[in-house]
Amino acid sequence: MDLRITSTSSPLTGTQMARRATAPQGGPGEVGGFSTAFKDALQAVSRAQDKASDLQQEVQMENPKVSLEETMVAMQKAQVGFQATLHVRNRMVQAYTDIMNMQV
Repeated sequence: MDLRITSTSSPLTGTQMARRATAPQGGPGEVGGFSTAFKDALQAVSRAQDKASDLQQEVQMENPKVSLEETMVAMQKAQVGFQATLHVRNRMVQAYTDIMNMQV
């Protein structure tokens, strides 16, 4: 996932800013932009949670190939990813609420 911000060295005029704001933000093969990046992030969090769950089961079954340390790290990664996703969701809901409450 590429989150780099590109900038120009010259200031933009009003029409250039409007064109830039309405132009698709993705690369040549990328259609979704934010929605694609968000979907990929959600899938990555889901995979991390699945991996942590699988490792937990292996530790509970006393599999000697799975270490407790590896399991704990996977659980923490899944928890951090979930919390970040939850914060993004809350911010998006708040932004939607703010926009809907704006007077035209």
